[in-house]
Amino acid sequence: MCGRYYVDDDTAKEIERVIRQVNEKIRRDNAIANIQFAAKDVHPTELAPILMQDGKGLCCKTLRWGFPGSTSVIFNARSETALEKPSFREGIRSRRIVIPATHFYEWNSKKEKNIFRRADAPVLFMAGCYNRYENGDCFVILTTAANSSMKPVHDRMPLILEEEEITRWILNESSISELLKKKPCLLERQTDYEQMSLF
Repeated sequence: MCGRYYVDDDTAKEIERVIRQVNEKIRRDNAIANIQFAAKDVHPTELAPILMQDGKGLCCKTLRWGFPGSTSVIFNARSETALEKPSFREGIRSRRIVIPATHFYEWNSKKEKNIFRRADAPVLFMAGCYNRYENGDCFVILTTAANSSMKPVHDRMPLILEEEEITRWILNESSISELLKKKPCLLERQTDYEQMSLF
């Protein structure tokens, strides 16, 4: 679930705006770096921009997507059980992040590519966490049960946060349990190619 997503210039502008807004709210000085990156599909094991806490508020950093596993990369974690799993527990408790994306992709059982995006905003914000490894910090995206906009394609979807929930997720430990159980907003779906059926 959520094995690829997309970022572009609008994503970079939205990251900068959110960081500025959050940091103004918590009244701390933080120089906003000019956030730039190429528009691209982000695949597991690649570096990608994320929002995280630093000593002065929120910042944007680049981390690698996916925890190293014994046989494959772990790039998603179930929100319902993340606090119970040793691989994710500490990250959820103390290293929560938000992954911004223009949209994400999911393939249905017929291998048709579906694009999911917000109808009401240029960027969606996915909840996640990161862990520290010998070769650098890596993150996972949290998933939850699919809502009605996602169910025709997959039974899981990213845990999508509203903009006002970003600060609570990253900075407020008392909000963890509530946000892990939230139901994401409905999304628009676009299919690149849908095979016609006569039956």
